[in-house]
Amino acid sequence: MEYIIFVAAMLIFILILMIKGYLDYQREQKDFIRQLYDDYGTLPPREYKPEQYDNISRYFEKHRKGFFIDDITWNDLGMDEVFKKMHYTYSAAGEEYLYYTLRTPFQNKEELEEREGLIDFFQTHPKERVACQYLFARLGRTGKFSIYDYLDYLDDLGERSNLTHYAAIGAVLLGIGALFVNLPLGLFFLICAFIVNIISYFKVKGEIDPYIVSFSYIFRLREMTDELCGKKIGALFRETESLLRASRGLASFKRGSYILMSPARMSGSGSGNVIEIFLDYLRMIFHLDLIKFNNMLSEVRKHRKDIDEMLEIVGKIETVIAIGAFRAGNAWCVPVFTEKKEIHAENVYHPLIADPVKNDISTERGVLITGSNASGKSTFLKTIAINALLAQTIHTCLADSYRTGMFRVLSSMSLRDDIISGDSYYMVEIKALKRILDEISGEGNPVLCFVDEVLRGTNTVERIAASAQILKSLAGGNCLCFAATHDIELTRLLREEYRNYHFEEEIRDNDILFSYKLMNGRSSTRNAIRLLGIMGYEEEIVHRAERLAEDFLRNGSWSP
Repeated sequence: MEYIIFVAAMLIFILILMIKGYLDYQREQKDFIRQLYDDYGTLPPREYKPEQYDNISRYFEKHRKGFFIDDITWNDLGMDEVFKKMHYTYSAAGEEYLYYTLRTPFQNKEELEEREGLIDFFQTHPKERVACQYLFARLGRTGKFSIYDYLDYLDDLGERSNLTHYAAIGAVLLGIGALFVNLPLGLFFLICAFIVNIISYFKVKGEIDPYIVSFSYIFRLREMTDELCGKKIGALFRETESLLRASRGLASFKRGSYILMSPARMSGSGSGNVIEIFLDYLRMIFHLDLIKFNNMLSEVRKHRKDIDEMLEIVGKIETVIAIGAFRAGNAWCVPVFTEKKEIHAENVYHPLIADPVKNDISTERGVLITGSNASGKSTFLKTIAINALLAQTIHTCLADSYRTGMFRVLSSMSLRDDIISGDSYYMVEIKALKRILDEISGEGNPVLCFVDEVLRGTNTVERIAASAQILKSLAGGNCLCFAATHDIELTRLLREEYRNYHFEEEIRDNDILFSYKLMNGRSSTRNAIRLLGIMGYEEEIVHRAERLAEDFLRNGSWSP
């Protein structure tokens, strides 16, 4: 009687734990859904490990075509950090497609208008948005590798056959049959079959375990897309039609997948589960999961295009939701596109600056910006470049208004020596500028380029002479160039090709103050030498430098 009471108490305790676990899970899901409603536009906290962040670019690497933002421009503009500012995605498909979107600006208005339609829908339909985000969160990520890495790794497995596994099953069945003919011999044969099957099982299982992650993600992807299609969201009619078509191709992939990927097995929680223990022995003896793995592998190879299409569509949907969330957290406008080579922006600002100074710009020809160090030249160039890129990718600009033509965006700004190739700074710089000139001569929309301190890696005379000619070439019919320089001489040499703007600073009470406001005309202040005094240099050094500079400005040559 006491034994029965003990067993009953244990069963009740286990049941209570199961009910508590279920209720906790339900509460967590409700809290998450409420958070999706309440925190719309609030960037979720994330930890970016180097190996995980590297995977975000895999979809882009597999699908880049036509014009895309090259590595130099991407790094010049600090676009990794900009990406993190709009990383409102919850699935690997979403984050990889968002990265792809930022590196692949559309070159026509029609595609952007189509994207705007979905962005606007999810901005104004919170119920549908949250329903989709919940599904994307359940789809989740793939761990330390991209799903495209896993799919590539599947090719390393080569051609696989189930003949040896069927032979293993046959050996067990033969042993069972032999029991009825000769019990001792049958028992011996059956034990040998068990031992051989278990040893060969673990050898093969060790080979395939790392690849099951990709199958698990594809399985979740198919389940999630079926649920998404079941919601019948009108704005996603075309997307759901394509998802259903692709999903049907993977029907046999799902059948019988439990034997390979039972929930308890995939979560690692099945070690104490009686059913899972029994299934594990069946797997080891009959190689059931190895057979299913080979069948699923064949299906994946056969339907790579369907899987890729599903990842693309899911990524697109989550990307437009992320764009809407980014808008909710910032002051923004929808850009207006024209057929002209122009940029007109009011109160445009940089997305990475906490309290930015906003500026206006209106130009249909090249812009040359002068001013002292730290006055805001480089930041302004990046502000315009990033907004030009955002205009043609997420159809969103950080400004009160933004009117522009369609461009191919390139830059040559934050360059450095290339130790690996042995190129000096000057060589790296002229190669970067040459790629812009080559792009201008190619087909497509005009080039919008940004150059910071052109040819700073060489001497003054040659720098000014070469810079003037390069910047003239960049001011041609198929290019709009924004350039920053310390060389005031260029403002005179290029006055026909470029409009002059500048940033000013004010020295007050032995301190330097920057307004970061863009002003018309060339810079007229000379404060670089005065800054030496502010920073504590000896007065004699400062005075001698001032006299030397004044003598050069007066005579046009340097005194010994």
